Amino acid sequence: MTPHAPILGRKTALAAALAAALATPAFAASDIVISQVYGGGGNSGATLKSDFIELFNRSDAAVTLSDWSVQYASAGGGTWQVTRLPAVTIAPGKYYLVQQATGTGGSVALEPDTTGTIAMSGSGGKVALVSSITALAGATPSGGALVDLVGWGSAGHFEGAAPAGGTGNATAVLRNEAGCIDTDNNGADFTVATPAPRNAAAPAHSCNVPVNKPIVLQCPASLGIAQGYAGITSLRASDADSIVNAAAITSAAVPGITLAFDAATVDGGSAAGRLEVAANVPLGDFPVTIRFANDDAQDASCTVNVAVRTLAAITHTIPEIQGSGATSPYANSVQTTEGIVTAKVAGGFFLQDANGDGDPVTSDGLYVYNAAAAEGVAVGQRVRVTGKITEYTPNGASRSYTEMTDVTFAPVLSSGHSVAPTNVALPNARLDQVEGMLVRFTNPLTISQTDYLGSRGELSLSSGRLEIPTNRYAPRSAEAAALAASNAANLIVLDDGIFTTPTTIPYIGEGRTVRAGDLVHDLTGVVDYGALGAGGAGFKLQPTVAPAITRDNPRDGAPALPAGNVKVASANVLNFFTTFTDGTTATGQTNQGCTVGSSTTRGNCRGADNLAEYVRQRDKIVNQLKNVDADVVGLMEIQNNGDTAVGLLVESLNAAYGAPVYAVVPKPAATGTDAIRVAMIYKPAAVTLVGGALADANSVNNRPPMAQTFRAANGEKFSVVVNHLKSKGSCPSGTGPEADNGDGQSCWNATRVAQAQQLVNTFVPQVQAAAGDNDVLLIGDFNAYGMEDPIAAITARGYVNQLERFVRPVELPYSYVFGHQAGYLDHALASASLSPQVVGAAEWHANADEPEVIDYNTNGKPQDLYDAQPYRASDHDPVVISLALQPAYSEVTASVQVNATGLGFNRVTQLFTGSVTLVNRSSAALAGPLSLRFDGLPAGITVVNATGMHDGAPYIRVAGGLAPGASVTLPLTLRNPAKVNATYTAKIFSGNF
Repeated sequence: MTPHAPILGRKTALAAALAAALATPAFAASDIVISQVYGGGGNSGATLKSDFIELFNRSDAAVTLSDWSVQYASAGGGTWQVTRLPAVTIAPGKYYLVQQATGTGGSVALEPDTTGTIAMSGSGGKVALVSSITALAGATPSGGALVDLVGWGSAGHFEGAAPAGGTGNATAVLRNEAGCIDTDNNGADFTVATPAPRNAAAPAHSCNVPVNKPIVLQCPASLGIAQGYAGITSLRASDADSIVNAAAITSAAVPGITLAFDAATVDGGSAAGRLEVAANVPLGDFPVTIRFANDDAQDASCTVNVAVRTLAAITHTIPEIQGSGATSPYANSVQTTEGIVTAKVAGGFFLQDANGDGDPVTSDGLYVYNAAAAEGVAVGQRVRVTGKITEYTPNGASRSYTEMTDVTFAPVLSSGHSVAPTNVALPNARLDQVEGMLVRFTNPLTISQTDYLGSRGELSLSSGRLEIPTNRYAPRSAEAAALAASNAANLIVLDDGIFTTPTTIPYIGEGRTVRAGDLVHDLTGVVDYGALGAGGAGFKLQPTVAPAITRDNPRDGAPALPAGNVKVASANVLNFFTTFTDGTTATGQTNQGCTVGSSTTRGNCRGADNLAEYVRQRDKIVNQLKNVDADVVGLMEIQNNGDTAVGLLVESLNAAYGAPVYAVVPKPAATGTDAIRVAMIYKPAAVTLVGGALADANSVNNRPPMAQTFRAANGEKFSVVVNHLKSKGSCPSGTGPEADNGDGQSCWNATRVAQAQQLVNTFVPQVQAAAGDNDVLLIGDFNAYGMEDPIAAITARGYVNQLERFVRPVELPYSYVFGHQAGYLDHALASASLSPQVVGAAEWHANADEPEVIDYNTNGKPQDLYDAQPYRASDHDPVVISLALQPAYSEVTASVQVNATGLGFNRVTQLFTGSVTLVNRSSAALAGPLSLRFDGLPAGITVVNATGMHDGAPYIRVAGGLAPGASVTLPLTLRNPAKVNATYTAKIFSGNF
């Protein structure tokens, strides 16, 4: 994996440590859990006046709390506010209610057991139960005194795979089974529902007896109606183990207010109610209580406050509120406006002026952020809404988004309306001019990233693939800056409208996947703005029509390259570990760990969490490597535990072949101090090892490069060096050469440059000297894109970039997708002597284009789309290189006529002298140097002017080659003391011995 920034990625070292911490049961030190959290108290649309945190004793024994606290931090914050709990004993099955801040709204007061003053968010945050009164530290605390943690909404820290759902002013997060369920996964353990605070006086609930599950209601807290207009709102009720079959208004009858009801038909089914308010209902507030009942003699009630008000006058139209500037001219003021509802999303709805103002620089749309108001409206209705105009700036955003919040009145005036979408296209640098509007993209859009489909329901879209600027142009160049600006204007993120982890993964198509490079046609929806899974913030499209996606980037097989005599591959295997985060191993050991430096703990492990995940991961990798079928494979991100992990991988690979096809290249002396290392495997039937593996233990390399020399079947030698340079993630603070200096190379670039220089200036010359051969292929994850400084340092020494040579002329070269853009971090760089012998190179796009949600991991997935096919075996694509290794020399005797003169004897020197003429009788030039070898000379005869010996026979070399018909004469001097007949067989060779 190649993290570029310290964001929450699946398997960075930070994420692995976090996952290990959260894998420990949250109530390990106590059976007291947080059973309910509500932060909308006293806000607009709330019934309850105060926020609260509810605790529950899920054990069968009393628990005493002494010097404990409940603490709160914002969704992304690291400052914790503390409410100290009094010394209290909570009986088994009993609740304890901690009231927090009280607002100005709401009508119902709590009856708390103790009171704090923390003002919590109504939509999301973090609440912790702590066995001390000391404030927690940082945004992601773990261990120690932390007893239980609940993250909800957009919280960046939570138990398990996902936070609990987001809430509004009328909803809370409630632990399932009345507080009994605790699987250490907030997303699965909590349900968003109407707040139901329980204090110490509430009936005890035993977690050790069968639970008769309650009726779960979804009712709006209020319904605003304009006098003289009719209105309607929807109610829903369900019960997991019974049928909700009845509903009635139990409050005092109000003429004109009626209830329509459709019963559920199966256990767990949803019953639907419609509270209908006629146009003749007078001004006033009418609390309407609706009682739902099931076939198991249970009932539950909710109250909807019907508020009939005089219709407020429009203060400004939506285009006037939006204005032509970067922010609304009416920000932080209360306004009344009107429009047609074009879309509803979790937490609000989009409203668009029915006619617009005809000015393209002022948007006609507005997002109304109020869940309660959204429950009372439907798409196509004309709504007049009163609320506060605010400028919302998400974390990491460079601009704000105009919206309406704190809605006090949103009456429906009529229904059956529609708004024609405005045609737009990408690139578009001014999507702010259509923010909140219903639009249609006239050009097909390319999916440019799929990583956050499973966790956020997002697909990044652009007009054509986006290339990382430094993949094509040198950092700091005008061309790179221009491409970055162009990319920024050529992006919108297709969302799914729910803003939490989707329960059903959207947009999945053929083969249970959707791939970057696929096309989206006639995309229609409303333009939103918010935080993105890829980091930062940007414009989103909330679709109003199901997107039409076509498979324009189909899954292909492994690259079919021009035939050579050796195939080499590079594969990042994304933390292939045989020791798991649960402390077990692939061979059945327990209580084991992984080593980083001098520390060995399970928290250092980065790959599979358990044996089941390991098998899934292994099978994908094996299928991918088997499809590539290379003679030599360089591996990155494999566990640094000797040859254990790579050995088990080879065993599985050979089992898939049904024969011992591959062997491990034995590890070199140095493998580094990281939890991962580089490794090599090879086919003994195709190549043989020459000497042992070498590594560079220089301190600049925490993951030393590994080199091995091989001999091909034709006798030629070549060396492969596998590399994994320092990643771009976990950037240091401050400035300096290691910081992210904004040139597109992220951080630690100076270290990567130093590693590249050490590689080509020191280590590779050592490899060449040991091999006695200059043919070297550098492969691996260099954590640097095509034109970045580390690669430039290598190519400056004469190495040839094979992906630029073979892929760039045909298509975009890439092996990795990050930040909506594609580029290649995985390289094939050949020495000057080897490059002419490379006949093909390509990436196999089996990984980078695929969504992360189809990978081997089992945790945090709403659906399991895994299969053992070779797709998404890693986050990097493998690189494949075909070598046609040429012998250093070849026999050309058949093309040469040999004419020898008679030998004369010099009585003074006692030597015989003469000459041999070589004539090229072929139609092709013979490359030099040329060598004449004298095979079969009688014993005792010596060639005095021989250049050397080859295969036991002397030879004379001439530097040049021979054109067709050309000749060259070589002098010949022999020492023949016995004066025997000097017979021999002439053999002619082209090239160097």
